[in-house]
Amino acid sequence: MRAPVAWAMSDLYGLKLEPLTNSLVNYGVTNNGIAVIELTSDSAGAPLEGTNDRSPNTYTHGMMRDIDEAIVRARFDDDVTCIVLTGNGSSFFSAGASIQMLNSVTPGFKYNFCLHANETLSRLEQTAKLVVCAINGHAVGGGLEIAMAADIRIARKNSGKVGLPEINLGVLAGTGGTARLTRLIGKARALEMMVTGELMSFEDAHSLSLINHIWEGDADDFRQDILDWCSQFTLPNKAVKAVGNIKRSCQTGPEIPFEYHLALERELQAALFNSTDAKEGIAAYVEKRVANFTGE
Repeated sequence: MRAPVAWAMSDLYGLKLEPLTNSLVNYGVTNNGIAVIELTSDSAGAPLEGTNDRSPNTYTHGMMRDIDEAIVRARFDDDVTCIVLTGNGSSFFSAGASIQMLNSVTPGFKYNFCLHANETLSRLEQTAKLVVCAINGHAVGGGLEIAMAADIRIARKNSGKVGLPEINLGVLAGTGGTARLTRLIGKARALEMMVTGELMSFEDAHSLSLINHIWEGDADDFRQDILDWCSQFTLPNKAVKAVGNIKRSCQTGPEIPFEYHLALERELQAALFNSTDAKEGIAAYVEKRVANFTGE
C-alpha cells in the first residue's frame, strides 16, 4: 500500500495531492493557484509502502520523470501562478540519487539519466512561474541539485543540512550541481565545498545566500507557513506576468553580455507596459487603493 499523502488536505487552501505516474511524486494545486510538487520515495528510490516520516526521497529516473510531468502540468495550467517543491516527511527534502540504482545500471544509462535530469531542472528553472523550494529536511547530493533549480529556497530550522558530497563516491555533482552552486555562492567557496564533501548547516548556507530564509516550526506548521507565504504571489495579489518577466531577466541576463541584458530588460518591460495589470497597478497607485491583478 502507498503511504497516506503527507499534505492530504489543507483547511485553508483545499489542497489534495495525488501520486503521478510512477508514484514517486505527489502533485496538487491549491484553490488559489499554488502547485505543490512533493518528492516521496524510500532509500532505494522506490514508492513508499506504509507511513514513513523519515523517507529519504532519493530519486531515480522514474522520480525525475514524475518531476518532469509535474513541471509540465504546472507550466501549462493557466490557474497556477506559483510552484512549491518539497519532500515527504520531516527528515529529508531529498537524499539525492539512489546509489542502488546507480550501482545497477550501465554507464550509458547513467549518462542519459544525468542528461534527462539536466533537461528537467532546466525546464523548472525556465518556467515563467515563481518556484519556491520548501526544504523540510536534509538536502544533499542530487537533492540539493534539485533545490538549486528553484528561485527561492526556504529551510525548516534544525531539520537538516545541505551539501554536495559526491566526491566521496569518486564522482561529481553531475545534474547541475557544479554549475549552479558556482553561480550561487562563487567559484572558490563552491569548489572547496565540493572537493571536501562538506555538509553545511542551514545557517551557514543562509550566510552564503544558498538559502533565502530559515523558519522555525514543526513539519506541519512549516508546510502551512510556506503556502501562506506563497499566497502573496498569487492572483489578485501580484502581477504574475511581471513576476515571470523578472524571473526571465534574472535567469537569462547574467549569462549574456551586460548591454544585451539591458536590451532584454527593456523588451520585457515594454511587454509589461502593454499589459492590463500594468495599467491596473499604476492606476491603483495613483488612486491610493490596492491593485486587483488579473494576470492579463
